Amino acid sequence: MAVKAELRTSKSSMMKNILFIFIICLPFPGLSAIDAGRTTINLNGTWQFDQTANAFPPVKYTRTIPVPGLIHLAEPRIEDYDKFFKRPDKVEVKDQHNLYNIDYTPRYSWYKKMVFIPKELEGREATITIKKSQYVTQVYVNGTDMGSSVACYTPVEFPITNALKPGIENEILIKVGDRVWLPADAAGGTDKEKEHYLPGIWDDTEISFTGKVRVNRLLVLPSVAGKSVTVKTQLRNLIPAQIFVGDAMKDSVTLDISISEKLTGKVVAGKSVRVSTKRDNLSEVVTEIPFKDFSAWSPDKPFLYLAKVTIQNNIGLSDEYSKQFGMRDFIRKGKFFYLNGEKIILRGTNVTLQRFFEDPDCGNLVWDKAWVKRLLVEYPKQLNWNAMRICVGIVPDFWYDMADEYGLLFQNEWLYWQNHGWDDQIRKEYTDWIWTDGSHPSIAIWDAINENWDDYIGNKLIPELKKLDYTRIWDSGYMKTEEMPLDEMDEPHPYQGRIREKGPASKENFYPLGNLDFKPARLMEIQEASTVQLINEYGWIWLWRNGKPSKLTVEVYDYYLGKNSTPDQNRELQAYWMELETEWLRCEPSIAGVLAFCYLANNYGYTGDWFTGNIKDLDPSPTLEWFKHAFAPAATYINLTDERYTKYIEPHQPGSALLLNLAGINNLSKSVSGTVKVRIYDAAGKSSGEQTIHVKLPSYLRTDIPVILTLPTQSGGYLLVSEFTPENGTPVLSRRFLRVGESTNYSYYNLNP
Repeated sequence: MAVKAELRTSKSSMMKNILFIFIICLPFPGLSAIDAGRTTINLNGTWQFDQTANAFPPVKYTRTIPVPGLIHLAEPRIEDYDKFFKRPDKVEVKDQHNLYNIDYTPRYSWYKKMVFIPKELEGREATITIKKSQYVTQVYVNGTDMGSSVACYTPVEFPITNALKPGIENEILIKVGDRVWLPADAAGGTDKEKEHYLPGIWDDTEISFTGKVRVNRLLVLPSVAGKSVTVKTQLRNLIPAQIFVGDAMKDSVTLDISISEKLTGKVVAGKSVRVSTKRDNLSEVVTEIPFKDFSAWSPDKPFLYLAKVTIQNNIGLSDEYSKQFGMRDFIRKGKFFYLNGEKIILRGTNVTLQRFFEDPDCGNLVWDKAWVKRLLVEYPKQLNWNAMRICVGIVPDFWYDMADEYGLLFQNEWLYWQNHGWDDQIRKEYTDWIWTDGSHPSIAIWDAINENWDDYIGNKLIPELKKLDYTRIWDSGYMKTEEMPLDEMDEPHPYQGRIREKGPASKENFYPLGNLDFKPARLMEIQEASTVQLINEYGWIWLWRNGKPSKLTVEVYDYYLGKNSTPDQNRELQAYWMELETEWLRCEPSIAGVLAFCYLANNYGYTGDWFTGNIKDLDPSPTLEWFKHAFAPAATYINLTDERYTKYIEPHQPGSALLLNLAGINNLSKSVSGTVKVRIYDAAGKSSGEQTIHVKLPSYLRTDIPVILTLPTQSGGYLLVSEFTPENGTPVLSRRFLRVGESTNYSYYNLNP
């Protein structure tokens, strides 16, 4: 037997024991109970694999491949592997890439697996589910074409009962096309900073067996304020549609819905309803369940529940299906977000997974749960992040499960940057997106578009989808109130320091890095806006993991450091820059959140992330180490323009008085008291002129704290540091480099964060 099927079923503990015997000891006597509920055969694992230049399957399979994964994981490697994954010796300065300028041969990718279907499952209705597969997926079972789908980010599903042969092995064959063949109607989007779109089955795959009526989708919508849960159930009736006049067109079933604590299994709420389902069609049922005594979900306390739907028809149990959810409200009031009735300021970053797929070191890391946990749980907790934007493309399902379990909020963005797709297909795929992912408490914001405009999406589709899921905020790229009446939030991207914005031969500083009162036009627009302003991109100073500038930032490093800067010098500048730019944005009290760009990206790409070496090790660069301070919920930041990298600044007179403000911020719901120590370090790390200030930082406000310092009498480079220690908290650092007196070489102390 080529495959031993892994089975899951929601039965009693006795049934679980029977199923264990069922897996190990084939054939399987005495398993009549398998006919009840839902039984699932997990198709994850190793498949046979190969590629062809035409749409006919290969005569012989010469490779294997893991599912989930993408075609780069095939062994032996695919023919064009080295074209997909290049490790350039030098940076090619480049702004964007044309999708159709390809350097490889587009091919069809074929997945084949032999699956044994137990005889005891005969008579059950079978559905194959591929949670995510890109691009254009076609399924064959035992030589029968079961259908194709252009969906890349929502489940591909087909009923396959008529093609299966219980009691023997069955051939499952899946064909996946190339991105350049994605048809015009598909809601696929493009990313001008991607050069290779790797095809493949990139999420879980399974065959599930049920009765004649099954749960097709389940959407659980909580209301903390209303003390209730709305369960929306999409039912699939698999009985053939009416053939003759007088034949039944509908069937009645009973839905039993129970709410239980995920950790303990304790049932805490429920309801039973009788509903009618249309044959060979989808029917939707909305059930309101009072739920008064619950634990709310938040990043600090991610308490989870399970909603289980059981379907009973005239024969008996037809299906059982569960989804986890959390009791949480995420709404906007004025220009801010509120979580469970309390104002919340989002702090975090971005993940561009589709870009990471073309990283030479990506491998199978995306599906390695231990690695993903370090990425999504361990580092964010250390860095004071409570949110991430899943940018230009969504992620495998278990990433959302993990964020639910450990407490992380997502702005969840479809891969829609440049326009692609017809309205009807966009509606179909976006609607399924909400049904599929909408129960995750971690998803707080649906993000329909990146840096673009679309009248249909903004003004027709989003209002419709708000009726399906009224518990979340929608972002629609650069569409603002004048273009979109239902403008719940904006996503300004106030990138600073781009050399293209500097006038030729200008002797003026066009970006005063570190000046927290700097108010360019972008910030003025943010202040004057009437809706929520979430900064979900900034930081035009990307590096590759080897410390070299990215394709978009060569001119930035050339300007500030010269053409022969070292990786260590580049990383030092990047860490300082991102620290100060983060402080600047967080000190603007009208901003609802700050998400730095980018935490995970393609090495050797147009942008970059903040790791070094091989990404499997997740070794942090200095930027990540300083983010712990820049993103502290309560902090004091030095309000002073940098004097190390900023050009055309006169040095201070030795021994003179320096007057400045510290900007105190507090994202917490209660005021925070503590002490601030201000020191000046010389190049050798010796401190002088320490001052201690007692401060109290009120909630959600900026507090300016005046400081007067006497500067050293010796010329040179100095480091000014403020260290805020809240009561019962850890120190938060802020720093600025100073020039004192005239010197041919200003050296600076490198403070360990």
